[in-house]
Formats: sequence, structure tokens, C-alpha cells
Amino acid sequence: MSRRQVVVLCTVGVTRRLLAHMPHLRAVGERGFSAPLDTVFPAVTSTVQASLVTGRAPRDHGAVANGWFDRDRAEIRFWGQHAGLVAGEKVWQAARALDDRHRTAYLCWWFAMGADVDTLVTPRPVYRYDGRKEPDCYTHPPGLRDVLTHTLGPFPLFRYWGPAADITSTRWVIDAARLILGSAAPDLSFVYVPHLDYDLQRYGPEGPEAIRAARRADAALAPLLAELDERGATVLALSEYGIRPVSRPVDINRTLRREGLLAVHAQRGMEYLDPHISRAFAVADHQVAHVYVRDPADVPRVRAVVAGLPGVEQVLDRQGQARLAVDHPRSGELVAVAEPDAWFTYYYWLDDARAPDFARGVEIHRKPGYDPAELFFDPGRPAVRLRAGLTVLRKKLGMRAPMTVVPLDASLVRGSHGRLPDSDDDGPLLLCSEPSAERPRYRATDVKRLILRLSGLGGP
Repeated sequence: MSRRQVVVLCTVGVTRRLLAHMPHLRAVGERGFSAPLDTVFPAVTSTVQASLVTGRAPRDHGAVANGWFDRDRAEIRFWGQHAGLVAGEKVWQAARALDDRHRTAYLCWWFAMGADVDTLVTPRPVYRYDGRKEPDCYTHPPGLRDVLTHTLGPFPLFRYWGPAADITSTRWVIDAARLILGSAAPDLSFVYVPHLDYDLQRYGPEGPEAIRAARRADAALAPLLAELDERGATVLALSEYGIRPVSRPVDINRTLRREGLLAVHAQRGMEYLDPHISRAFAVADHQVAHVYVRDPADVPRVRAVVAGLPGVEQVLDRQGQARLAVDHPRSGELVAVAEPDAWFTYYYWLDDARAPDFARGVEIHRKPGYDPAELFFDPGRPAVRLRAGLTVLRKKLGMRAPMTVVPLDASLVRGSHGRLPDSDDDGPLLLCSEPSAERPRYRATDVKRLILRLSGLGGP
């Protein structure tokens, strides 16, 4: 196969059901083919993206979740951005080894900082010394940041995640991709399309909100897909996971605390999880929770406690983790998997009056677990949207103004993911405009080899 320009779209949350409402994206598969994508476990952003670009399972690349407990530092770290967190040869490194002129653009996919690609864009706020957080992005080459900001406006961080997240951020990323593809003309490009993540978690994947979100994402993709078709580029669109309807939050850490296994420390009336002295705690991540147990002698008891929780389907020890290829030193001694309609909260306090202040804000790096409630304005706070608008105005004027608008009511969440899908209708998809690459189904770990083939650099 001759060398061709390849563009990989990470179309978050797309399933067969939603593709019916996305004619522009569906046309990619109609020109070529579509196939179920057997994702890796856990089916969460960081883990799946690491497998897509390395061709490795989580046990090999080490990104076992969106965040994990760093035993050396005794710290829970979520949403690390450093490319070095992912072990293994990346697809662009394999491509460059075969063709030293090969160039790659990596646009808002995860683990971007320090990636040895030619063009890079990733969210990167400015953290002021007084605690203010201002929207911005990090780019390589550095001058690209000014070009994008001048042309498209500042990176819309607060529309990329949080209660105001909407189609604005997806349009910005797609417009950035169009600009970069037109000017730098990379051989291989990765473009993140996040929009379906928002309303599918807010309202679930089966209602009118999901259909509306699918149509909006498809409309945003339309001009990019038209330009790629005109250029003769090969398009590979895939989703990392399908989002399931959920109705049962599982407070795993609260249970561990009531059992005397999880410890907290208090400051100024607020409680903080204390991993230094806890005998066991969970790092919750959607429908999966890594449970870290300090003393091996406690593992049987902790397993029994977690397995007895309503909403828990199974608890994996090291042997069980090996069957799902997530047996890595970063994984917890135990890994809990939720039932299909359940998901895990990170909450560990027993009284909302004792919750830390970051619990009511969008603080993805400080919370010791993933918090989908960050997608909501707190319905229990009067005039919460007006308050949020005034807070943004104060920030623009240079004042310190905490955005305490996130609810502590986990029952609001209606969609989640992380467990492996029960059917192809609810699982992720792969669509490709090149019909010669058709197969009945693909695995996430096959995608690296597929990209090389589509680029004219790999075998059959």
C-alpha cells in the first residue's frame, strides 16, 4: 500500500445505537467498513488510549486507570499528562522507525506532555500563585499556542469539562485540527472528539439528550470529514467505550471507613482521605475501583467487605486481574467491578458538612477518584448558574473566586462506563474509510498495527 495521510478520530461514546443519528460519521464506515471494537479493561479514557497507541494491554503499558495510588509517594494521582507514564513503543515511533520523514500530530489525546510527536495540543491551564486557574493549552511547537489562540480564541477549558461542558470545546478541537492538517499536513493525526461524554453521563445513553448530543457531535465533525474526503485521507474513527445507563452509585470508600479500614484526617472542619495510615481505600474510576490494601493479611477481609456491597458484581484478586490483563504493580491489591447499572463514587466522608472544599468544585487532580458530578450545577443551590457567572467575572477581574457549584448528590449521574460491554450494541465501534482493511471485529490492541498498515508502513 502506498503512503497515505491517516487521521484517527477518538469519537468518545459512539455505539451502534448512536451511530444511527450521525450520518456524516456513519458515511466513513459506508465508504469502507465498520466493526465492533473489543476494548480493554478497564474501559476508561486513559487506559484505552494507551492501548490504542501502543498495541499493548494495561498489564504492559501500565495505565491501569485514569488515576491510581502512587505507592512510592503515598499519593493518589488522577489524570497525569506525562507520556512517560505509558510504557511501550508508540505507533508514531514505529512509523518513524520505518520512515524517518513520518510526522505525527497529537491533538487532545491523553498522555501528551513530552510525547515525541511533531505537533501537539493538550489542555493546560495556567495555575496562578494565588490559586486562580485560567484556561489555556500547551502546544508543540510552542508558537502554535499563539496561532490557535489568535485564530480560534483561548482553549475553552470550562466548556471542555465541568458543569458548563458542551459542544464548544469539541468545535474548538476540530477547528484546531482543520488548521493544523491544512498547514502542517502531518502524515498521521490523532483528534479527540469528546462531546458525547457529557450528556451521556448526565442523562444516560438512551434518551433524547443522547440523540441530540450525537447529532451535535456529527454536525461539528462534518466540515473536517468533508475536507479529509476531498484530500483523499484515510479516516479511522473509533470509540474507547460505550456508556451504559446507571442508577446506583456505590459508596465504596464510605463502607471501608465504617469498617474501620479507611482513615481520614481533619483540617478546619474538613475531612481528607489519609492514604498514609489507611488499611484499605478505593480509587474509584467510573464502574471500576482499584482497592489498595496496606497489609496482605487484610486482603481477605477487605475482599469480603467489598464483595458484600450492593452494586458490586465481582472483586478481582491478582489472579482475576491477570485474566483481564490488568495485573500491573500500579493496580490495587483488589479491583472491584460494578454491576451494569451501578458505578463507584470516591466519597469517603460520612457527613456532607465535613466534605473538603474541593468536593464542590471541578478539581480533577485533587480528588482521590473520578467525580462525574462535576458535570452538574448543584440543583440545591439557589441561582447557581448566576453565581457561577459572577464567579467567572470575578476571576477575569483577577480576584480569587472559588467555583463551588458541584453537587454532592451522586444520584444525578445517569451514565457510566468501565466494565466490559455485555453486547456489541452497547460497546465501542471502529469505522474506517479503507475497505481493504475490513475484518469482522478488531481489538483495541490491534489498532496500532492497523494504523501502520493504513499509513502504508505495515503488513497485512
